[in-house]
Amino acid sequence: MIPLNLKDKVAVITGGGGVLCSTMAKSLASQGVKTAILDLNLEAAEKVASEITQEFGTKSIGLSANVLDKASLENAKEEINKTLGPVDYLVNGAGGNAASATTKAEFLTEDLFDKLEDTFFGLQMEGFDKVFALNFQGTLLPSMVFAKDMLEKKAGSIINVSSMNSYTPLTKIPAYSAAKAAINNFTQWLAVHFAKTGIRVNAIAPGFLLTNQNRFLLIDEKTGEATPRGEKIIRNTPMERYGEPEELCGTLMYLLSDWSNFITGVVVPVDGGFSAYSGV
Repeated sequence: MIPLNLKDKVAVITGGGGVLCSTMAKSLASQGVKTAILDLNLEAAEKVASEITQEFGTKSIGLSANVLDKASLENAKEEINKTLGPVDYLVNGAGGNAASATTKAEFLTEDLFDKLEDTFFGLQMEGFDKVFALNFQGTLLPSMVFAKDMLEKKAGSIINVSSMNSYTPLTKIPAYSAAKAAINNFTQWLAVHFAKTGIRVNAIAPGFLLTNQNRFLLIDEKTGEATPRGEKIIRNTPMERYGEPEELCGTLMYLLSDWSNFITGVVVPVDGGFSAYSGV
């Protein structure tokens, strides 16, 4: 059998200070991957890197970087190359939603005609632009910067983080849904563009996991109970639960490793059956 062949590779994880991406980084470290944890929050990035070094004994560094600033990413790359070596893998995990790009109402009904600020018409363009840029451009720019090392090796793998929203948009979150759909398309485009270079490009589409970004939509802050939206998600997930961050890691390691050498341009749902269920 082909080995996983992850040991001593160098992986960059953007958004690495967050719950999902720190979990993915730790799973890679458990296989001997040297990790660079990139996050806007330097303290969070350094904390994850320190935990990785202590728990797994593999080299890890935490760096502050802005995925919307190419110069910031290039500075981080210089430090990564100096400390860990050339980059083999990139996990584009930075992303998220914002309340300012979210509608209060799911549907525009006649009783809301005098309260349009709660609907599509009340979306703030600043928030919409911020969410779209963070998710889409925040995937494009790191790929531009870190894939250059992979070109020199004629080998490497990029994993983008998509979402269930990318297949069928969810109500209330148009900017996030549009950006994740764009990531799917970009994943396919870049996979074809890089197909003759030895660099593979794939994506993971997580189902519903509780994160800091979506908690305000799914859990009632006062009662701690599921909101109507949260209940709807569980009803439409055949496994009838939220996913755990660790449940993304098997797919991640498979897509990065030599086990998937002939796989590029795919988006893999990790969703408890959500994308397969019609609701009936």
